[in-house]
Amino acid sequence: MVKGEKAVKKAEYFEKLIHLVETYPQILIVKADNVGSNQMAQIRHQLRGKAIVLMGKNTMIRTALRAHIKNMPELEKLVALVKYNIGFVFCIGDASEVRKTIVNNKVPAPARQGVVAPISVTVPAGPTGLDPSQTSFFQALNISTKIQKGQIEIVADVGVIKEGDRVSASQAALLQKLNIHPFSFGLKVETVYDAGSVYDAAVLDITDDVLQAKFLKGVNNAAALSLGTGFPTEVSLPHLLVRGFRNCVGFVLDSDYSFKQMESIKKFLENPGAFAGAAAPAAATSAAPAAAAKKEEPKEEEEEEGDFGMSLFD
Repeated sequence: MVKGEKAVKKAEYFEKLIHLVETYPQILIVKADNVGSNQMAQIRHQLRGKAIVLMGKNTMIRTALRAHIKNMPELEKLVALVKYNIGFVFCIGDASEVRKTIVNNKVPAPARQGVVAPISVTVPAGPTGLDPSQTSFFQALNISTKIQKGQIEIVADVGVIKEGDRVSASQAALLQKLNIHPFSFGLKVETVYDAGSVYDAAVLDITDDVLQAKFLKGVNNAAALSLGTGFPTEVSLPHLLVRGFRNCVGFVLDSDYSFKQMESIKKFLENPGAFAGAAAPAAATSAAPAAAAKKEEPKEEEEEEGDFGMSLFD
């Protein structure tokens, strides 16, 4: 009966795994080191409606996937990811949102002996709250201390644990005495499987704005290269047209010749005040008669010079 029950549960697990793989092809592969059952239950609750978490023995997962490879050859890539203490998170909603929920669900944890430190740990200088009878413990660890106001005070910051090292018994005891919980554990998203494609989880941090900025940077670089080499391309064409228009305007600006596209430029140079009418309409209105008066002054001077010239011959 026991063997029969195990076989039934195994078959049910295989069926559930294959159903999820076929239904939700976007899967987050997560590492579940140092994650307790209570924390896992909390993560499942927060992901309800967004994703489905499935854990299991690696041998069972590989067996189920390999049996289905003939129907889905792309599962070969997923089988290669089944190693160490991992689990699957089948994304119902947006994978980025699912990942954020997982990353935000971490709990503080003490430094236990034998655990690989995920981060470096430094004990800050200052009072420890311990009585002077504990001085020998700090001396054994070569930590400089002094007695201040009836308690032990650490003189300078002390690097206790380096990232990647295993926590020793003395390091764990020290942090426990100081009531320091330096680590935080939770599911760690490392890889994404998306319908046969496998990529790093960091790709999920790339937003539409990031893609647009990178695309525009590439376009600008291509245009700069095209302009620098004098080889016209589609991306450099707008720059060439603007440059050509600027050259045409500069060439005929001081002449009487004009064309439709530069009429507004000439008007602005002749009467800049008129373009400030939206902000100061009164100033623009008063500037127009003044400009007209200035245009008429040369004609009056020419007439006076003509009259004066005629009077000489009289």
